[in-house]
Amino acid sequence: MPTSTRLEAGDATPAFTLADQDGAQVSLADYAGTKVIVYFYPAASTPGCTKEACDFRDNINSLKSAGYQVLGISKDGTDTLKRFRKEQGLNFPLLSDADLTVHKAYGAYGEKSLYGKTVTGTIRSTFVLDETGRIVLPLYNVRATGHVAMLRKRLGLDA
Repeated sequence: MPTSTRLEAGDATPAFTLADQDGAQVSLADYAGTKVIVYFYPAASTPGCTKEACDFRDNINSLKSAGYQVLGISKDGTDTLKRFRKEQGLNFPLLSDADLTVHKAYGAYGEKSLYGKTVTGTIRSTFVLDETGRIVLPLYNVRATGHVAMLRKRLGLDA
């Protein structure tokens, strides 16, 4: 299976509506006029995904003070997301994309290398969106460790 088409800076953001950890419908349109960081991660409660989510949790106040909202998206079901959010004290919405439609629209699902083998799955990716719904910064194959620090630096948020 080939990798989905990758998005580039300046592209319009693919719209979506997904269920959050509580089953409520969340649309990207709900964040119109706001800067948004959308990140895709392979699976809740795995070591790398936990580290990445907690990194966003620990930096949420500085991201919000810079005008950013954070949305995490995985293929996990809402019950799994609710448990993950509670266990880790996460302070931003986690969205369920069980059928991978949104993953594919963002190019965050496809072939990747895992321990030297080519597999098909979620490509850890992050997208920074501006207030008009355009992609400012598309990042594919990001590392869980140090991801938010790298993102803050790229966004000029380090003082």
